[in-house]
Amino acid sequence: MINGHGDDAYHYEGITSDFSSNICAHTTHQHLMAHLAACPGLLDHYPEPEAWSLERLIAAREGIDPACVVTTSGATEAIYIIAACCAAQHFDRAVIPTPTFSEYADACHLSGIRVETSQLHHMPDADLRHGAVLWLCNPNNPTGTVYDQLLIDRLSAACDLVVLDQSYENYTAAHVMSARWACRYDNVIQLHSMTKAYGVPGLRLGYITANARLTEKLRRFLRPWSVSALAVEAGKYLLAHDDLICRPDLGEARRLRDALCGVPGITVEPTQTNFMLCRFERGSAASLKECLARRHHILIRDASNFQRLTLSHFRIAAQTPAENDALVAAVREETEAAYLPDA
Repeated sequence: MINGHGDDAYHYEGITSDFSSNICAHTTHQHLMAHLAACPGLLDHYPEPEAWSLERLIAAREGIDPACVVTTSGATEAIYIIAACCAAQHFDRAVIPTPTFSEYADACHLSGIRVETSQLHHMPDADLRHGAVLWLCNPNNPTGTVYDQLLIDRLSAACDLVVLDQSYENYTAAHVMSARWACRYDNVIQLHSMTKAYGVPGLRLGYITANARLTEKLRRFLRPWSVSALAVEAGKYLLAHDDLICRPDLGEARRLRDALCGVPGITVEPTQTNFMLCRFERGSAASLKECLARRHHILIRDASNFQRLTLSHFRIAAQTPAENDALVAAVREETEAAYLPDA
């Protein structure tokens, strides 16, 4: 899906607060930029066809064999690589609990894999057998739900392959499966996002971890030089600077959720992350988004294009306390206007 994601401030003028992207708020990249500027030779040569040097560093960080790591140009490229590999391995069904990230279904459709959607708690184990690959986002976008290890163990025992997208693993205090533990499974593929981990969405850098039997099959679908030399060098720098890892203020996210729950006409789902799924009971999320953008210079994510959600759903990610207060005030103003009787 090219259109319909968050962080679409390019459609508007004068946005001062962007709640539409789940990326950790207000990260600083000045030291990374200075480091890259000091490496002009990166532009003079092709990068490694596959980012082996970065994979070795990631493997050392995760405590796994380098053969268990595959770098990609963001987690989204990894999704399409996995879908293509699954199709080649004769997986004919993808089971995707919804609502969740749309690219899983899009990648499977593109590779000719039939997509079946369901709510996870309504999904019997029998539905996961017979050539099915299960896609789980953990923590889940857009709900902020984190699946516990017992559930993941049950699901992995029930189906042929589990793709576990942990792009937001740094955005929760809840336990998520480590790469080292996941590599013990013969049917679990993990996705990781350095984009999310370090708040660098413009860089496009992610990686896959799985046991070497699985990664060997995935490597056949890599395109040469898909990870740029700049991205490889940036990844090496970031891995050496733990202080740059994003750590959202989950307490502030809870405060924002509580404040929005106090606005008449707005409901907010529980979340275990910095982002949360909301519903505008009086009107459409699209209309609320336009009002907030045009009148208040605040951007939210219209979530109505997530499967199983309604035209009233929107998603936000907590920002600074001042920005969060401004959002609540603006939403209150717009919802009160929506409740005024018709003239």
